[in-house]
Amino acid sequence: MRKMMIGAALGVSLVTLAACATPTPYQPVTGDPSSSLARGYSDQRIEANRYRLKFSGNSSTSRETVEDYMLYRAAELALENGYDWFSLVGRNTKEDRTTSTTYRDPFPRLYGGFYYRYYRGAWGSWGAWEEDQTTFYRYETSAEVIFGKGEKPNDPNAYDAREVKQNLDPRIVRPGTERR
Repeated sequence: MRKMMIGAALGVSLVTLAACATPTPYQPVTGDPSSSLARGYSDQRIEANRYRLKFSGNSSTSRETVEDYMLYRAAELALENGYDWFSLVGRNTKEDRTTSTTYRDPFPRLYGGFYYRYYRGAWGSWGAWEEDQTTFYRYETSAEVIFGKGEKPNDPNAYDAREVKQNLDPRIVRPGTERR
C-alpha cells in the first residue's frame, strides 16, 4: 500500500515537472549525443563540405522549433566554413510519444476518501476513479547537410545560408534568455 502511494505521488510529480518544463534552448548537446536524454544540437563532419546534423528537444519543444533549430545550425555551419548555401539530404524527424495516466478519487473527502475505501474493501463501490491522460511528444530531427559556394542550386532541398540565419534568428532561444 505504502509503495503504491509513493509510486503514485512520484508519477504525479514527474508529470507535473514535465508539464512545467521549458523548451530546449538552442545549444550544443552536453555529454553523450547518442544518449536518449541528450537535448540540443550535435554535428559531425563527414567530408570537407558534408555534415550530419541532429537536434533533439524535450517534451516542451515543438516539432517546428526542433526543425528550425536544425536549419539554423546548418546555416551557421555553412557561414562559419565560408559557404553560401546548404542542401539537406535524408531529412528525418522522429516523434516519441509518451502517455501518462493519473487516477483521482472522485470523492476525496467522503469518509477519508482513498484510505477508507481501501481498508473497507469498497474499491469503486462509491463511484469510479477519474482518469486523466496526458500525452507528451518529443521530437528529434536529423539530416546530412551538403554545403556549397556561389549561387544556390534550383533544388527545393537547397537553402541560402544567410537568408535562413537572418529569418530564423528572431526565433532562436539560447540558454538563459527568454523567448522574444
